[in-house]
Amino acid sequence: MELSVGDLKIVVDTMWVLITAMLVFFMNLGFAAVESGFARSKNTVNILSKNFIVFAVSSLGFLLLGWGLMFGDGNSFIGTHGLFFVGGADNSPAVGDAYQGVYSAISWTGVPLWAKFFFQLVFCGTAATIVSGAVAERIKYISFIVFAFILTLLIYPIVGHWIWGGGWLAAKGMWDFAGSTVVHSVGGWAALAGILVLGPRFGKYGTDGSIHPIPGHNLPLATIGAFVLWLGWFGFNPGSTMAADPGAISHVLMTTNTAGIAAILTSTITAWLYLGKPDLGMSINGLLAGLVAITAPCAFVSVPSSLIIGAIAGVIVVFAVVFFDRAKIDDPVGALSVHLVNGIFGTLCVGLFAQDGITGAATGNGLFYGGGFSLLGSQLLGVVAVGAFVFLVSLLVWYIIKLTIGVRVSLSEEIQGLDIGEHGETSYPDFVVRRAS
Repeated sequence: MELSVGDLKIVVDTMWVLITAMLVFFMNLGFAAVESGFARSKNTVNILSKNFIVFAVSSLGFLLLGWGLMFGDGNSFIGTHGLFFVGGADNSPAVGDAYQGVYSAISWTGVPLWAKFFFQLVFCGTAATIVSGAVAERIKYISFIVFAFILTLLIYPIVGHWIWGGGWLAAKGMWDFAGSTVVHSVGGWAALAGILVLGPRFGKYGTDGSIHPIPGHNLPLATIGAFVLWLGWFGFNPGSTMAADPGAISHVLMTTNTAGIAAILTSTITAWLYLGKPDLGMSINGLLAGLVAITAPCAFVSVPSSLIIGAIAGVIVVFAVVFFDRAKIDDPVGALSVHLVNGIFGTLCVGLFAQDGITGAATGNGLFYGGGFSLLGSQLLGVVAVGAFVFLVSLLVWYIIKLTIGVRVSLSEEIQGLDIGEHGETSYPDFVVRRAS
């Protein structure tokens, strides 16, 4: 039986969506490697275990209720149809003659329902993973699991509905192609709330206000993780076309990579000039900052604009790391500087650099291309609304966890390391020392 042109397109689009979703899934390894490399050896098992279990927790939360809240038809605030276990019908116009499902906000892509679900699931998991590194080296294992479940069950999907599910921010004209706000800022705001409830690691700040650097134990591992994340972003951003559109995919791939390489260069130069040395950790976070910043505008801006966006992001991330340190906000891996700060910056870049219809999307022009302040205003509204909601709700959740099961390990456990205290094992067992006979 021969496939029609329409059927063949669905097959190709489905393969594209699933392959890019697998690349985004592979980013879990990148986050695990970067976070454990930037932390101390005594907490390696704990960080790896958090990054391992968080995708399972996220998958369960998104399957149980999150998908329906995010993409189900409903009101401008939440989805109210097809809520539990992806329980609604999905008749995409690309497949049937008329749309009769309950997930109309994502009916524009003709791939099967479970392909849509899995692609969106890996994005949801990424938001939860961002929190892991920011609260590393002092959080209770069970407390992180509980928070990650609530984040992916309720908080992330509600915000996602506002922007990607046909909610009120979409109606106000906000654009976020692949998630600078929906994924990265949401993870960043949730992480900031967790850091404030947890407090800094023991020994990080002196009573006299001095800052004591706590270097990571394995920069080779962190570098490997950065390359894995870089690769994964070629699924994250181009895959968000959710169709094998050659022109759009190629354009998004180039803007993504261009922003990343620009940010590596500017973060390295900025660290060299400001801190005195070309710090590898800053270069790694520079890459990630550039990739986060281009995630929202990647399909809406030109390649030269992406070079500028990435270059600015690389500078911003260095000073953001310094700022949070001086503010006594202890973020072991720089997650706030990368995902929160540059998630906000990237979202605003849509309002600054967008060129209407550059890959077919009718965004209107940004401020620098004669569009005035209209699009920038919509982007700013989204940043403020998402920030206020996610931060306040996350803060409430963190406090409830603190009052019930507690959020922080004991001081003795923190000093000894969470690997032994929380897991009863270590990543690097001591070598047996034998005296020469």
